[in-house]
Amino acid sequence: MTLRLSAFLGSNSNQGLLHLSQRAKLLAVLQQHYQQVVPPPLMQASRVMQLHGPTLILAADNGAVASKLRQISPEIIAIFQKRGIEVTGIQIRVQVRTRATPVISSPRKLDKNGKNELESLALTLQEGPLKNALRRLARR
Repeated sequence: MTLRLSAFLGSNSNQGLLHLSQRAKLLAVLQQHYQQVVPPPLMQASRVMQLHGPTLILAADNGAVASKLRQISPEIIAIFQKRGIEVTGIQIRVQVRTRATPVISSPRKLDKNGKNELESLALTLQEGPLKNALRRLARR
């Protein structure tokens, strides 16, 4: 007789697994709320670690992210409380993680207005490296 993993974890046969399963579900729900509350750049560099009583513990990838999260933590607490999640405090821990794949940003392109501005700026300059560089930039 085969049981689905979720049914096995949710069964009362093993209280340790049941507790672990409930904890994992709670963390998944908290992470979903967290992703909806925090600005995208911070969301990519931080995550929910655990809920210890009424204290939400977050992991930040670096000190700058941790600092920003500390600044906005009262707002995060208020939003979580409005959503019915009993959070009265936030603790932030710096936990550096390496990225599996580097984030590749797409090159930005100038619109017509930007190209025109570069060309008109180049016209006001004397011949030289700066003027040549601005012309090349406008052509790309």
